[in-house]
Amino acid sequence: MATVEKMPMLAEGHAKLTEQLKALKAERPQIVDAIEEARAHGDLSENAEYHAAKERQGQIEASIADIEDKLSRAQVIDPKELSGDKVVFGATVTMLDEDDKPVKYQIVGQTEADAKAGRISYNSPMGRALIGKRVDDEVEVTVPSGDRYYLVSKIEFI
Repeated sequence: MATVEKMPMLAEGHAKLTEQLKALKAERPQIVDAIEEARAHGDLSENAEYHAAKERQGQIEASIADIEDKLSRAQVIDPKELSGDKVVFGATVTMLDEDDKPVKYQIVGQTEADAKAGRISYNSPMGRALIGKRVDDEVEVTVPSGDRYYLVSKIEFI
């Protein structure tokens, strides 16, 4: 029997997925109406509106199935309830780069990752390198531009 892998995420990410799911489900009736209207135009073999509406319907159904799967496997984690001296999912880590400039990331789920906003997936190269590290540990990460080195200076659960 297959085991179902839990998908860790923050409450904020869970709420965002739930909203996306609601929006997609609300779009379903509009797509059905568009298909009916396009079907009324006659010959379906050369009906671009019909084909576009059917394609959009397929995209919506696939997205709904994907989001429902993620939500069913979701393990919601609140970083404020965590503590410790090691980097774990939900932790906010401040590091010093090779030029002693501070770099700050929060370890989040795959669906919540946004590097520009300082949120990296636990599955990313940086996320995997950080998990389990403590303050004053060195972190080596191989990125497309080469190897990068960091020093963990602070671990917070906020």
